[in-house]
Amino acid sequence: MCGIVGIISDEEVSSSVYESLTVIQHRGQDAAGIATLEDGKLHVRKQIGLVRDVFRAQHIAGLKGKIGIGHVRYPTAGGVSREFSQPLYVNSPYGISICHNGNLVNAKELSLELFRNDLRHLNTDSDSEVILNIFAHELQKINSFTPKAEEIFLAVQNMHKRLKGAYSIVLMISGVGLLAIRDPNGIRPLIMGKKENDLLGKTDYMFASESPALDALGFEITGDLKPGEAVFVSMEGEMSRKVCHDSPKHCPCIFEYVYLARPDAVIEEISVMKSRLRMGQKLGKKIKSLYPESKIDSVIPIPESSTSSAIEVAKYLGVNYREGFVKNRYIGRTFIMPKQEVRKKSVRRKLNPIPFEFKDKNILLIDDSIVRGTTSREIVEMARNAGAKKVFFASAAPPIRFQNVYGIDMAATEELIAHQREDQEIANFIGADWLVYQDLEDLIDCAKEGNKEIKNFETSIFDGNYVCGSVTKEYLTNLESERKDSNKSFN
Repeated sequence: MCGIVGIISDEEVSSSVYESLTVIQHRGQDAAGIATLEDGKLHVRKQIGLVRDVFRAQHIAGLKGKIGIGHVRYPTAGGVSREFSQPLYVNSPYGISICHNGNLVNAKELSLELFRNDLRHLNTDSDSEVILNIFAHELQKINSFTPKAEEIFLAVQNMHKRLKGAYSIVLMISGVGLLAIRDPNGIRPLIMGKKENDLLGKTDYMFASESPALDALGFEITGDLKPGEAVFVSMEGEMSRKVCHDSPKHCPCIFEYVYLARPDAVIEEISVMKSRLRMGQKLGKKIKSLYPESKIDSVIPIPESSTSSAIEVAKYLGVNYREGFVKNRYIGRTFIMPKQEVRKKSVRRKLNPIPFEFKDKNILLIDDSIVRGTTSREIVEMARNAGAKKVFFASAAPPIRFQNVYGIDMAATEELIAHQREDQEIANFIGADWLVYQDLEDLIDCAKEGNKEIKNFETSIFDGNYVCGSVTKEYLTNLESERKDSNKSFN
């Protein structure tokens, strides 16, 4: 769940890349980085921390160039250290730098191939470095001094044949141009926009993980990249695009609509806000059918991604919608905090209850999803300590029972509260009087309503069905071990 940006213009781009990264900061809080090209020379600034902390005015001033890429990192492979921060760079051929959002499921196999067959050395165990070197190798095989769009697309096509997993990427090729690529299943989002440069009479192009990044800079959104599609913009500003896979599928990640994306984002022509409102309507209907006699005084969201759903739940049930928690906006997303101890402390620092909204009342709490259950437990306890008589709980998403392998480092399977547990067991664990989950079919309908052309979504965390066929039992077992909090290292 990283965030990526790429811009090519006839003007300096570093400040624009910086601004766009601040808009998608929610997609990664561990590290940030920007790379620009100036007359074939690469300028890079990257570091652990938030965008506002990594960059100062002097850093932006030093990032010269009219082509640039940027990244905010949430680690799914590798550790939390500067060496895993992006953009990453390889000097042959031409000089290529990459920003990547997603996760490969065959990264270890490809690492061996790169060493034994392609004679390429990797400095990290990051799958982003694997993608960079695979592309570099395939482009080098073409053996062109100044590769044209069709030659670049051939390299992308050959790269697609080797990679398994989810990847939206932007690449800068020194002296050649900017390249954006989306995986053949279209799992992770990548959106394109353009802006006419009135002074120079040319067109600027931009790519980003979410549409608000383009909106903020005044780019006209031209649409999402198609599954398996590559878009190349030359240094002269000529744009070419091609689907570089023989049999692409269209399976965007449904969790983007539940939690990952900003509410003002539009992904695959689907409004995230509208999909969350529909989630609330469906959830309210289910709650009323299961617990018609529950005397609920008010519906309270756990801010912020559940707010839209909570409004619609309250409307459907005919009860008050209230904001019972004050959110400290200077605390990052607890979901992506690296360790349980940190997550637990952050919940208390992030949310503070308003006592009179809870005292002597029956409260229905709405959250976007329940992962480990420990955060939900803390919040229910806070509600009871504030004086609530009864605390009911509902999730706008279905039970999360399986590992995510496509770019969300959610938790080890045994750490998922819903794995092999019934709803009542989970309710008991979090301390709620009852618990209601959204149905998967209803969740899919909520997203599909925004774009009926999409027939399938990536829903593996709910149903265990992985769209890439390379997700083996051995892979899941190894991933299970790596994702346990007790086995993680933090530098």
